[in-house]
Amino acid sequence: MIRLPREPKRTVWLLFLAQALNQSAMTGQVAMAALIGHSLAADKSLATLPMAVQMLATMSVSIPGAVIFGRLGRHAGFLAGAAAFLVATGVFLAALWFGSFPLYLLGCVFSGAAFGIAMYYRFAAAEVAQAEYRPKAISLVMAGGVIGAVLGPAVVKLTKDAFAPVLFAGTYLAFAAIPIMTALLVSAMRLPPAPHVAGAAPVPLGPILRRPGVIVAILCAVVGWDSMNLLMAVTPLEMMLCGFTVGDSATIIQWHAVAMFAPSFVTGHLIARFGVLRVIGAGALLTGICAGVALSGSSFAHFWVALVLLGIGWNFMFVGATALLTASHTPTERTKAQAANDVIVFGSVAMTSLASGAIHHLFGWAVLNYAVLPALALALVALAWLARRRAAGLPQPA
Repeated sequence: MIRLPREPKRTVWLLFLAQALNQSAMTGQVAMAALIGHSLAADKSLATLPMAVQMLATMSVSIPGAVIFGRLGRHAGFLAGAAAFLVATGVFLAALWFGSFPLYLLGCVFSGAAFGIAMYYRFAAAEVAQAEYRPKAISLVMAGGVIGAVLGPAVVKLTKDAFAPVLFAGTYLAFAAIPIMTALLVSAMRLPPAPHVAGAAPVPLGPILRRPGVIVAILCAVVGWDSMNLLMAVTPLEMMLCGFTVGDSATIIQWHAVAMFAPSFVTGHLIARFGVLRVIGAGALLTGICAGVALSGSSFAHFWVALVLLGIGWNFMFVGATALLTASHTPTERTKAQAANDVIVFGSVAMTSLASGAIHHLFGWAVLNYAVLPALALALVALAWLARRRAAGLPQPA
C-alpha cells in the first residue's frame, strides 16, 4: 500500500479520483476513435487522424496551460480543462448525428486540450508531497487510471447502441457527466498557489533542456508514449481485420489500460528500491517483448498478452520519466520544464497517431511492431549513459 504523510494525502486521493475520471474518458476514446474515424472518413487510411488531432491538441495546450498554471494556479487550469471536455462531448454528439468527419475532428481538439490539462495531475501530486514521497505520490495519482481503464470501455459497451443507429452517441452523452464531477473534485483540492517568486529572474529554458537528467527523462517519455501509441491506436482496426468484434477489441483495450495503470500501486516502491533508471529500463524491455509477442500470432491471446505487456512497459517508462524529470528541475523552473516536456512528448505522440494509421494501411501490423525496436534500444543506451555519469559523480549543468 502506498503511504504518504497526512497533510497531502487528501489532495493526492482527490487527484487520484480526478485521474480515474479523466482516464475513463481517454480509454473510452481510444476504444472508439479509430472505429468512428474509419466509419466517417472517406479515405480509410485517415482512421487514426482523430487520435492524431487529439494528441496535437494535447501538445498545443501544454504552453497556454502552463501559463494558466503559472499565473492563476492549478485550480484555474484544471477547471478550464473540465470545461473543454464538456464542450467536446457536445461537439462529438453533433458530429455523430450529422455524420461529419470534420466536426468529429473539431471535437478531438477540445478533448485533446482537456486531456492535456489533466496530464498535469501527476505534477500537482509531486508538488504537494515532500521530495522523498514524490515518486509514490505520482504513482498513486497514475493508479487512478485503473478505475478509468475498467470504467471507460465498460461505458462504451453499455451505451454504444443507446441511440442506434447513431453508434456511440449514448457513450458521449454519458461522458458529459465526467467534467462536472471533475470540477467538484478540483474545487475540494488543496493545491499550492502559482509559483511567484519575489525578485526572481526569468528562468531560461535552454540550460534546463541541456541537463542530462532532463534529456533522458524526456527521451524515455517520448519512446514510452510513442511505442505504446503506435501499437495501441490501430489495435482495434487490426483486430477487426482479423475477424474480432467491437466488444473483443474493447475488452483488449480495457485490459491494456488496466495494465497501464495498475502497476502504479507499486511503481513508486520499485523506484525507491531499485532506482528510477532501472525501472525505466525494465519498461523498455517489456515493451520490446510486447512487439515480439504481437509478431508471433494474431489470436485473441496474442493481442491480450501483447497489449498487457505494452501497458506495463508504458507505466514503468512514463512514471519513471516523470519522477526523473521532477528530480531534475527546481520549483521555479517547473512551469517551463513541465511545459517543454509535454510539448515534446505529445507532439511526438500526435505524429505517431497519424503515422500508425498510414503505416498500418500501407504496410501492415508487423512493420509497426518492428518500428518500435530501434527507439527502445536508443532509450536503453541513454539510460546506460546517464547511469555511468551518475556513477562517475559528474554534476548536472546548471
